[in-house]
Amino acid sequence: MDIVSHQPGSLRVGLLDFEPIRIAGLREIFASQPNLKVVATEWAMALREKVLDLAVVDLREQPFSLALLARLRSRNQNVKILVIGPGSEPERILAAVHAGAKGWLEETANPIQILKAANAVLNGSMWVPRQVLSTFVDRTLDGAAARRRQKSPRFTEREEEVLQQLVLARSNREIAQALSLREQTVKHYVFRLMKKVGAGNRIALSVQAASGAWGQEKP
Repeated sequence: MDIVSHQPGSLRVGLLDFEPIRIAGLREIFASQPNLKVVATEWAMALREKVLDLAVVDLREQPFSLALLARLRSRNQNVKILVIGPGSEPERILAAVHAGAKGWLEETANPIQILKAANAVLNGSMWVPRQVLSTFVDRTLDGAAARRRQKSPRFTEREEEVLQQLVLARSNREIAQALSLREQTVKHYVFRLMKKVGAGNRIALSVQAASGAWGQEKP
């Protein structure tokens, strides 16, 4: 079931990208808290309606969900995002934070840890390793200084079309089909866009496009 009603005053929780058996387990965990209610389990509902106070997102299997995560954050500035992902690799956590996540849990987290993290991000705190948080702050300050020195990149009409497809988390083949291009041509556009905006990889490019990190101006 995609969405259910919630009690007045309860905080609305979305469980996104999880397998059905994981959703069942997480539903039980959140059901133990009278102020938390699972109301959505699909991206379509989460992106279409501003219904969520907390989005719990599984990034274990689908790394390009980072772009969708950024879209969710841009659609609803008030939603708090908690990611459950593989391991605790700093760069992976930082990518999620840059996309809008306020917390990160390893996939082995137990129910108590999940509830602690959920309550922390709902109360405005970040739930990430201290070292990662320190690195995030340093990079944010460095990035702000760099943006003050640089102008926003300019995009051609076709580049903007490719960016829009990337935000939808589509593969090169899917983009080629949607825009009637050769797959190799799409790869060329993606590489050129990465170079133009200074993105180190495809995920970073998708996240920047989804979060509106720079203005899109035509030449």
